[in-house]
Amino acid sequence: MNALYQPRAAAVILRTVLALLLLFHGWAKISGGVGWLVGVIEKAGMPGFFAYAVYLGEVLAPLLLLAGVFVVPAALLVMINMIVAVVLMHQSQLLTLNSSGGWALELQAFYFVSALVVLLTARPRS
Repeated sequence: MNALYQPRAAAVILRTVLALLLLFHGWAKISGGVGWLVGVIEKAGMPGFFAYAVYLGEVLAPLLLLAGVFVVPAALLVMINMIVAVVLMHQSQLLTLNSSGGWALELQAFYFVSALVVLLTARPRS
């Protein structure tokens, strides 16, 4: 069983899966644009151009995670991206369950916690 203890491999697998799954969201923003998000941002009282920051959390950060460079800042970007997504788009679901009985925000929570684990397990550069 000791051969199964591979914390570095586990961290790389989690980092890679997190990055790939987030890139799907980023690709949707690249191909469909963020015009709809500008309105949401402005309704929240912020300048509409902040909508373009979603590319940092859903495109740049995942690419950095895949490359294994600037892992800690990239994981922080993902965490911030998820907090902003919940605040702007999912606040009403904070205490609700979905149709199958799971927490309505389980995907957002899983992305956030995965990014936190990636951040905490990132090997410091010497």
